Amino acid sequence: MQTITETLAAVGGVASSASLRLAGVPRRSIEACVLDGSVQRIARGVYALPDADPLLIHAGRHHAVPGCVTAAGAAGLWVVRLPPKPHLAARHGRPVPGCVVHRCDIPLTPLDIVCQSLRCLPPLEALVIAESAVKKRLIQLSALRERFPAPREKAILCLVARIRPQSGSIIETIARYLLEEAGLTVELQVNIPGMGHLDLLVDGLVGIETDGYAHHSGRAAYREDRRRWNVTVIRGVPTLRVTFEMLLNEPGEFVLMVRQALATYRAAQ
Repeated sequence: MQTITETLAAVGGVASSASLRLAGVPRRSIEACVLDGSVQRIARGVYALPDADPLLIHAGRHHAVPGCVTAAGAAGLWVVRLPPKPHLAARHGRPVPGCVVHRCDIPLTPLDIVCQSLRCLPPLEALVIAESAVKKRLIQLSALRERFPAPREKAILCLVARIRPQSGSIIETIARYLLEEAGLTVELQVNIPGMGHLDLLVDGLVGIETDGYAHHSGRAAYREDRRRWNVTVIRGVPTLRVTFEMLLNEPGEFVLMVRQALATYRAAQ
């Protein structure tokens, strides 16, 4: 049987007494650990390790947990940007200082987190989280659709319909969204003989390859990247390289660059 400190550590350092007892921790063990200082009682029925994440302690003191985009980031989902204020979820729905609060039942499931994000965030930021959750198989696309039956949430269903689980990265998802919003046709993971899969193909003519923060893991990866680039030239698929920073900070410039490339190569055909 796990000790209370082990049980708390496994859930991030903060938990309710009900959760601890459900995990098999006796009430007397909880009280003993509070007395010896190894565990803190931070609110009625809520306990924490002394070195737990300050945000979790702050949330626990208000009988809340991370929610929406904050919970998505903690779960390893793709997040475009962190919000100015952490997002929490709580049954009571009351304000929590310095935070955005979503009223809902807890604990949250991955589906709950995605639904909160879709209702709360701008479309691109919500799509990125939802698409990564489907891609990582944390949620089913069919279950997500069922959570938005109301006519007033038609716009969210339209966004859900744009989820593509085959997207390879957050950069691909952002690039695709920006190009589709500009009225361009975008194909994902297009097979180029001798090269492999091209991240994106725009209007059947211009390729897009996305570069992450640590794009090349070594010399071999660098050589393979250049080989792939050369194949696109030989195969007549002009290809642009884009970064997360460009998409985030200069989305208009990115779309303009793609339009200019399309115009150039259409004129050359």
